Amino acid sequence: MSEEITLKDFKKLDLRIGTIVQVEKIPGSDKLYKLKVDMGDEIRQIVTGLVGYYTADELKGKVITVLINLKPAKIFGQVSNGMLLAAEFGDKLALLTTDRPIENGAKVT
Repeated sequence: MSEEITLKDFKKLDLRIGTIVQVEKIPGSDKLYKLKVDMGDEIRQIVTGLVGYYTADELKGKVITVLINLKPAKIFGQVSNGMLLAAEFGDKLALLTTDRPIENGAKVT
């Protein structure tokens, strides 16, 4: 069982919708992509371990959910400014997306 949080804790998370506009495999890494994600008012770089789950072509243009107020981290020499959200079960993975079009930068509530 996971730890319970309060609504106040949840409201600290700034989750936004963005569109992946560029995908590059990080040289020397077997699992990492460097993504450029259009967040509406800015382009964010996110490093993610999606190699093996998605091709670069499958990712480009995909609308995703991004945690944007996560402290930046340096991963494999690249700065990651956010975290995309995905569901995982065993060896399956699916990105969280929207069920209809909405503008980049829309807040998840």
